[in-house]
Amino acid sequence: MQTRYESSPKETAGMNTVELRNNFLVETLFSANQIHIVYSHYDRMILGGVMPTNETVSLSTYEELKSDFFLERREMGIINVAGDGKINVDGKSYNVNKLDCLYIGKETKSVSFESLNAENPAKFFILSAPAHRTYPTKLMTKEDASPANMGAVETANQRTIYKYIHLDGIRSCQLVMGLTVLQNGSVWNTMPAHTHDRRMEVYCYFDVQENHGVMHLMGQPQETRHLWVSNHQAIISPPWSVHSGCGTANYSFIWGMAGENQSFADMDFVAINSLK
Repeated sequence: MQTRYESSPKETAGMNTVELRNNFLVETLFSANQIHIVYSHYDRMILGGVMPTNETVSLSTYEELKSDFFLERREMGIINVAGDGKINVDGKSYNVNKLDCLYIGKETKSVSFESLNAENPAKFFILSAPAHRTYPTKLMTKEDASPANMGAVETANQRTIYKYIHLDGIRSCQLVMGLTVLQNGSVWNTMPAHTHDRRMEVYCYFDVQENHGVMHLMGQPQETRHLWVSNHQAIISPPWSVHSGCGTANYSFIWGMAGENQSFADMDFVAINSLK
């Protein structure tokens, strides 16, 4: 388990490229039959990735959590970004295919991951936040996620948004989770930009085409910085930071939040002309 500590706007403004990447970019999420876990001190969010190939990979606890099992005091959201897979939760199995989401509630003791085809393995992106009560484990497919088409070709942000874990979807204590798929010819995400000082956010970029990338914008609106992101990499976004990006071709990304509230509309928008 890696640990990432909080950074203030003042110190972030003085970071060079290497320091920015070390603090806010998670470069490795998926390795064969391994679990990669990062513990962020922003709202105690944990993010990570699991790629089982020819083995079943089990989620164990970590010394840093001081718990008997991983989800003793936590909840978890999982979205598959690759081949078909299966997740076993306290003896019950769920088929989780590409773009499907599984929510697992607090006090779940056993979680393990499998791929249905080792040649085309599942890649499970996970987010976990502290939980104060138990909600039931629930699977939601991409078809059931009420996909909403937004944006326009003229502004290069035509996209489909899938909401999974939120107040009107899968219920959770504080976790909010979904994903966005940009259409061919569209490259901008989350523009106009916004902040929400009451919630941190994580982005996981996927389906970034080979030899392409995404320039992720972060920082205070009047003190922006950028990070170049590749396929299957994640960004930890502080509550005070904008989180937006522009790709060299279309791509997709998972977004997930935790913090003071679960209102999807809780955003403080920033006018494009005021960004610096």
